[in-house]
Amino acid sequence: MWRPPPHPSLLRPILRRFLPSSPSPPPHPPLLTAAARSLSSQFTAAASEASDDPSDLARSISAELVKLSATADPSSSHLDLPRHFSLHFSDVRFNTPLFHRVLDLSPTAGRAAIDLYRWIVRHRSFTATDESLSLLIHFLGRRRDFKAISELLSEFRRSAGPLSFSAAVDRLSRAGRPTQAVHLFDTLSRELGLHRDRPTLVALVVALTDHGFPSHAERAVKRYADEIFPDEEICTALIRGWSAAGKLDEARRLMGEMLRGGFELGTPAYNSILDCVCRLCRKKDPLRLKPEADKLLVEMEASGIPRDAETFRVLISNLCKIRQTEDAMKLFRTMGEWGCSPDAETYLALIRSLYQAARVSEGDEMIGFMRAAGFGDKLDIKAYYGFIKILCGIERVEHAMKVFRMMKGYGHAPGIKTYDLLMAKLAEHNQVDRANALFKEAAARGVPVVPKVYKVNPRYVKVKKVKKEKKRLTLPEKMAKKRRRLRKLRLSFVRKPKPRMLRRII
Repeated sequence: MWRPPPHPSLLRPILRRFLPSSPSPPPHPPLLTAAARSLSSQFTAAASEASDDPSDLARSISAELVKLSATADPSSSHLDLPRHFSLHFSDVRFNTPLFHRVLDLSPTAGRAAIDLYRWIVRHRSFTATDESLSLLIHFLGRRRDFKAISELLSEFRRSAGPLSFSAAVDRLSRAGRPTQAVHLFDTLSRELGLHRDRPTLVALVVALTDHGFPSHAERAVKRYADEIFPDEEICTALIRGWSAAGKLDEARRLMGEMLRGGFELGTPAYNSILDCVCRLCRKKDPLRLKPEADKLLVEMEASGIPRDAETFRVLISNLCKIRQTEDAMKLFRTMGEWGCSPDAETYLALIRSLYQAARVSEGDEMIGFMRAAGFGDKLDIKAYYGFIKILCGIERVEHAMKVFRMMKGYGHAPGIKTYDLLMAKLAEHNQVDRANALFKEAAARGVPVVPKVYKVNPRYVKVKKVKKEKKRLTLPEKMAKKRRRLRKLRLSFVRKPKPRMLRRII
């Protein structure tokens, strides 16, 4: 017999009496699969743990982004990217520094980074700015995905600005596509809605000249000379581009045109030509480097162009590269007479050259001068490794160990390359105990060094002298020795003939 169900109000007191109190479930639970629920819980836990440290949060997002790009094709239709991002990144507040950090940690993410950027703009109230767009363009340019860059600029045209344009032309120039970079400047107003002005032209010229395309840059400047008249900055960039390409005649020609046109070229333009002259002399005839450089310096003085710290840096670094350390030191001592102070690159070039010339005490003194001048932060692990490598190359292992201790004393933790270099050189010099001590020190510091078999240089192997044992002679040998001795005694009493005197020839 069918009975109607009891009223809910009558069952509620009975359930409260026999069941423990628990929070009521949500009225509409989300429909998630087991895999999606586990992924969501994992990322939520990681995000809650990393909420205090932005780098950990960026690392978690990067790991998920790389996993997404590796497991499936982001452009496929069966993968719902907005739903995936909403599932994993719904509790993250994105900003430009966090997005920059995520891109740096995700070099293999590919176009999944575009989908992430599109999602945070549409669903996470992230405002697309010129800066964030330029970061994404640099990221795609490193992967040479220029089709994606074009689509991105078309989609976010309103947010594109000078930074995005500079990033695009820089990446096109790096990839060896100067024609496309110039075409982007030609269609700037139509493609990006930007006006062709002096800053955008400077960005194009600098990008082309820095990556070896000064001819394209010069043609672009001449084409738009009626619209944007070139200034000193553009002319200096063009001269620097020709000089960096080793085209001294073209740089001289352009300098002559600029001077005849009434431009006042400053010290940076002459420094570029001076560097080109020094590099060409090093390549063809190193002995002509100093006379040719002196000619250009006289020309600078005649034109009223003063020397600066970069002028001395160019001269000193090129002299050090052809092992003329003494001339470089003379220039270094005369910098104060011109009111110039050496920069960090000048100090580093001199220290390396002094060590290569085995003037190790002067090299240590130059390190002290560099620290006293306020460039101690430039003496990093890379610089110290270069010094140690030079000292090991000239077989000054003891001084290399001294620089190694100096490096640790200033708070720089040596890496695996430094330990491997020193252990190999100590083992080559037959100092196995010190090499083993270095290995134990590296293992204690957590450096992943691997034990290897090193070959000892035969020059440093101490060969034990074998003492000759006195051989016991037999009777025939004794008699023969006695006869030889008696014969020498008999011959010693014989008068030796005097040498005949030659007649004097008149």
